[in-house]
Parts: sequence; C-alpha cells; structure tokens
Amino acid sequence: MERIQLTPDLSISKTVHGMMHLSGWNLSKEERLTLIKEVLETGITTFDHADIYGGYQCEALFGEAMALEPSLRDKMEIVTKCGIVLESPNRPAHRSHHYDTSKAHILSSVEQSLKNLSVDTIDLLLIHRPDPFMNPEETAEALDELHRSGKVKNFGVSNFKRSQFNMLQSYVDLPLCTNQIELSPYHLENFEDGTLDLTLEKNTPPMAWSPLAGGKILTGEDDKAVRIRAALQEIGSEIGTDQLDEVIYAWLFAHPANISVIAGSGKIERIHSAVNAQKFSMDPHQWFTIYQAVLGHDVP
Repeated sequence: MERIQLTPDLSISKTVHGMMHLSGWNLSKEERLTLIKEVLETGITTFDHADIYGGYQCEALFGEAMALEPSLRDKMEIVTKCGIVLESPNRPAHRSHHYDTSKAHILSSVEQSLKNLSVDTIDLLLIHRPDPFMNPEETAEALDELHRSGKVKNFGVSNFKRSQFNMLQSYVDLPLCTNQIELSPYHLENFEDGTLDLTLEKNTPPMAWSPLAGGKILTGEDDKAVRIRAALQEIGSEIGTDQLDEVIYAWLFAHPANISVIAGSGKIERIHSAVNAQKFSMDPHQWFTIYQAVLGHDVP
C-alpha cells in the first residue's frame, strides 16, 4: 500500500476507509471489528469519520468495535471532522442545521469524538465545511489548544475553496495539511476552480470524497454518465482491468496532486478494488480520454 506524507509526523494510506455509512451496514460490534481488521489487512490504515455521520452514531459504533481489541489503535490513523450542526434526536439541544466553528463548539465536538471513538488522541481533525460566520481567531485558538493538549495531532479542512483555505491558514500557526474535497470523473468543479491547484501550490495532498460520484458513474443513465462509462471501458481495456471502479480510482491516483481516495463501503471486495487500482498507471492520452468524456468535447 502506497502512503502519502501529510506532515513530517503523519502519513496516511493512499486508500482511506470511509465511515460515513457505517450505521447503515447493520453490523454487530463483532462484525464491525472483523471488517476493521480485514481493512487493515489490505494495507489501509486510515479511517475517515465525522461527528455527524449516521446522525451522530458512526463514531461510537466504530469505537464500540475498537474497544473489543484496543491494540488495533496503534495500527491506524483516525481522521474526523467537526463544524456542521444537525438537528438530531441524538443532539436534542440543536435547534437548526447550520455551521459552528466557534472555539466552544470545536472543543466540545472533539471531546465527544474522543469519547465515541474510544481513543485518547485524533491524528487528523478537519473543519468539515467553510463557515461564512467563522471567527478565524477563535477557530485558531481552538486548534492551538487541542494541539497543545495532545488531543489532536494535525489539522486540515474539508470542502474549502482557495480563498477560504488561505484565510484560515493565515490565522493558524500549524500548517493545514490537507483539504478533503469532492473529486471524481463526474464532478470536475474542484479541478477547474483552483481548489486542486492550491493543493499543489501548498503541497497539501487532497483527500477525495465520493470518488465514484455516489455510484452515478457506474449506474447513471444521463448522457454524461454514459459517455464516462464508455471512456472508462476503453481505458480499462488498455490498462488491464474490466472493473470500472478500478479505472476511476486509477484516474484519480494518476493525478500529480498525490490524491488519496476515500472508499466508503462495508463490502471488503469493494475496498479491494480501491487498493488494487494502485497498480495501474495512465499516460496523458488515457487520462484526457476520460477527462474529455466528462466535458463532452475536446479540450480547447
């Protein structure tokens, strides 16, 4: 398994296991533990969470399984996020869906995440969404306090555009080491608006969420999805795979931004596809064949 160095003290696996849908996999805690161990056996060591996943349940479901074999903690990197507030029976004090990047909210969210995950420290904390009401001085104070206390080792963001990333970084002493963004052959926004360019400029390798566009590429019947599938099939035959998801992952891995992909499946065979894709490479002709299929026309 290839690894990506985010900071001198933190590297992550090039494929990350996403926990967003853990509560929907209907697994017992013993089955959750088995899945975690199977994922680790593939070489994946990084697990991606957020406080809100599963209506604020997924972190605790993961932590419940980890409590059965605490020694596994030393074999993994745990990523989680905070900053989104959802109305939920599990958070009765929440009155609306909004963002909260205040110091009090970040500190309380991290305390809850540590408890839920059954860990003493978080390897990487991300601010989940850019907050139009953010007080960056206050947000930076929270991150600094979490780092000094040893509760969080590294920080990054998720879904931030260029100006938002630069603004927050100007207040935070530690480097923001990644931006978790939507990247797939279906959604090119972050390729085209400078978001991915900034990760190259800052040397902050991005994490790609929804790399399969929620399955839309594989099953969608709109013209764009059909075009993309045809291109994926063509390039898959050239690089040596008939698994379209492997071609998609390989397309992302080929990009010089050193992208890691989040594979959010409870089926170990789907996880193996994301791992297996690392053995394929694409030349510029093959990469642009897929890119231009997304556009629906040749590049200028």
